Amino acid sequence: MAAEPSDHLAIFLPSFERGGVERMLVNLAGGIAELGVPVDLVVMRSRGGYLDSLDARVRLVELGQLKGRALLHGAAAYLRDARPTVMLASKTENDSLALAARAEAGVRTRIAMRAAVDVTGRLRMKGHGPLRIWWARRSLARIYRGADSLIAVSQGVAADLASIAGVPVESINVIHNPVITPRLLPLARAAVDHPWFLDPSMPVVIGIGRLGNQKNFGLLIRAFARVHAQRPCRLMILGEGRHRARLERLVRTLGLASHVAMPGFAENPYGMLSRARLFVLSSLWEGSPNVLTEALALGVPVVATDCPSGPREILDGGRYGALVPLGDEKGLARAMLDTLEAPHAADFLTQAVSDYTVAASARHYLDVLQMR
Repeated sequence: MAAEPSDHLAIFLPSFERGGVERMLVNLAGGIAELGVPVDLVVMRSRGGYLDSLDARVRLVELGQLKGRALLHGAAAYLRDARPTVMLASKTENDSLALAARAEAGVRTRIAMRAAVDVTGRLRMKGHGPLRIWWARRSLARIYRGADSLIAVSQGVAADLASIAGVPVESINVIHNPVITPRLLPLARAAVDHPWFLDPSMPVVIGIGRLGNQKNFGLLIRAFARVHAQRPCRLMILGEGRHRARLERLVRTLGLASHVAMPGFAENPYGMLSRARLFVLSSLWEGSPNVLTEALALGVPVVATDCPSGPREILDGGRYGALVPLGDEKGLARAMLDTLEAPHAADFLTQAVSDYTVAASARHYLDVLQMR
């Protein structure tokens, strides 16, 4: 007979690297621990990533640098020993591993899966054909149907998840990301030494994210060129990635070298974000874009592409910031100009994301997982 689980939550995060999913789950673990529920963060190695921001009340369980069957056996051994009430997984490889580990361990731990991106939208934006998309969705369906609970970070992700799993969208639990932490405002108030932020007469437009296909910074740079032709301003893009050389060539080609800065990854981007006059999300796809949420929480005016999914929901259909069709360079430039000329008030913007705090998200997870 399977052993009864004990009353605590496990968050399964074998790859403890620096990324949006990892940051959100570390935030969530701390928020749940704050509410008095025991939490294990199950990883392969307890180093790097967001380890320095992990709440001390969260028990870090290190499986070891394992791969393949050894990782499966290690995860199963953890489940047999700890017997958590629920194991929460995010990312496909972690979802399938959690199911296999439960089967091997023979425990009654419930498996909850958290979907963070509109998979179908992402595959389409990457240019994959119908057969590849069908196969990917079919493979995911097998995994999702083994979950006890399905959680999505936005309504758009929920609709995609429901269509993949073949379940009613009403059966998917939508829980906003635990983006807004108590550390956000102190980090935003930190001193900034970049000279562009010392000149309030020259507005700075900012974009933040990995320099790759998803964030579509080429569109932002081209739209900024149109804006800059009509009014003095500067563009800063924070992040690093394989498209750096390509984007730098575009900047030079457009004659914007002295007006566009790409200083790379910033350990604390919030000081610069909070001092920017406008944040622009130019993405081709998202799940629930955390940096858009953070910009609003700091009272920074925003413009976003109406990509699948997240921006439309966060901005309430355009109430809190302009939504621009994908690939619409002129439309993006026009929205940027309009917002620079007539920005929303900071206190109006912050109310858009009141449900994205760590505390609100943690309470919602515990309710959905029936742990309080």
